[in-house]
This record gives sequence, structure tokens and C-alpha cells, in this order.
Amino acid sequence: MTVIVPEPVLVENDQEVVDGGALDLDGGFVVPDSNAFGHSFRDYEKQSQRKAAVEEFYRINHLNQTYEFAKKKKEEYGKLSKAEMSIWECCELLNEFVDESDPDLDEPQIEHLLQTAEAIRRDYPDHDWLHLTALIHDLGKVLLHSSFGGEPQWCVVGDTFPLGCAFDESIVHHQVMKENMTTLPPAALFIVRFHSFYSLHRSGAYTYLMDDDDKEMLKWLQIFNKYDLYSKSKVRVDVEKVKPYYMSLFNKYFPEKLRW
Repeated sequence: MTVIVPEPVLVENDQEVVDGGALDLDGGFVVPDSNAFGHSFRDYEKQSQRKAAVEEFYRINHLNQTYEFAKKKKEEYGKLSKAEMSIWECCELLNEFVDESDPDLDEPQIEHLLQTAEAIRRDYPDHDWLHLTALIHDLGKVLLHSSFGGEPQWCVVGDTFPLGCAFDESIVHHQVMKENMTTLPPAALFIVRFHSFYSLHRSGAYTYLMDDDDKEMLKWLQIFNKYDLYSKSKVRVDVEKVKPYYMSLFNKYFPEKLRW
């Protein structure tokens, strides 16, 4: 995924982003020692059954993700004319896909969404908007589905990086909700858009592109990131047990049907 458009204006709404006092950046989450394959997380050099596939993914991704290509796709999908469905229906479409860019997990994407959301829900029980943000953060991968055009994985998944400037060395292998009238707070939109921008929020690259609002939202992104990355496991979430809770959040923050 690439970034080519200006930052959105962060408008205040009736959702409280921080509940008074200092923001707890830890949340009590214990980072595991290894991923589902027994290796360090995001280790792109470690020999594993996923290494060759991930390397090939990023080779094709970096060759094809040009500025003009990204502009064309933004125009195409910005029309929101592909489908009309609920968020849960969209989540279920992700059952068919495994992210080829991810060295840490080979489970269907809906499992990753639920694992992330449930881990954050345990540590931040009073921030329901953050639970929902975790559940929907990867819904852009629905572009892989045939009903949305069946885009190749190199076009849809992987780390985020800016176009129109040189690759930073921190980029792996360097050698759209507002239109549906969501009431999620600005921090949620920032998380969804930039959660894969690891060269920024982990390595500190491209900070010259940030303004004061970006720096404030980055605090929430850094909270979210550890759950997105380290909650991946082979332990399945009981979908039917947690589904009613997330359905209630869809109703709270989104219309019943969304344009995609």
C-alpha cells in the first residue's frame, strides 16, 4: 500500500479521543518472544518457509507501485461504486485470503482482525472506538476479492511507503471511510491509513512530512501497532461469541450499509 495524497484535515467530533489524564502507552500488553513460526516478528532475513514468498512479493511490489499507478487506483476506487454491503459481510470476504507480505502468520485475514481487536479490547476496555478500529484496519484487503476486481496482492497488501521521493533504507527490502459518514474519531482514521507505514512509526523516517496533528495521532498508532503485530497466533477467536459486540459497534459508528 502506498501514500500519495495530502494529509486529511483532522476535524473535531463528538468522540473523546483521550479520556483525561495521561495516555497509557503500555496498556499491560506482554509482547511474545516469537511469532507463530518460532521466529522474531517482522524478521525479513530469517530463513523460514515464508521468506522466499515474502521477498518475491516485495520485489514485485516495489517495481510496480509507481506514482502514476497509485493515482489511477485512487481515482478508480474513490468512486465507491464496487459494492454495497455491511462491514461484517466485508470481513467475511477476507476469510479467503492470506497476506503474502506477512512473514509472521499464514491464517486467513479475518483471524488476524479478530485477534488484534480482542487483544486491544482486553487492555483498553473503555475505548470501544479503538476495538472497532482494530477490527476494520485491514478491510482494504477486500480489493483482492473478485467482486472488487481481484487485484494482485502486490497492489493491495504490504508496508506503506510514500511515492515521489527516494526510498528510505528502513523500507522493507528497499534494495477510505470518511465518505461513508463514519463517526469514528480522527485517531481511528489515522490508524487505518498509516498502520503499515513502518518506516515512519517504527524507524522515524519521513517525519519531515508530518504536522502537529500527525504527531498527536501517532501516539495512538504506536499503541495500536503492537497489537496489530504481536497478537498474531494460531489460537482462533470464537467468532460467534464476539460477533454481537462488534455488530453493536458497527451500528454505533457506521451506517448499516456502506459503499465500497
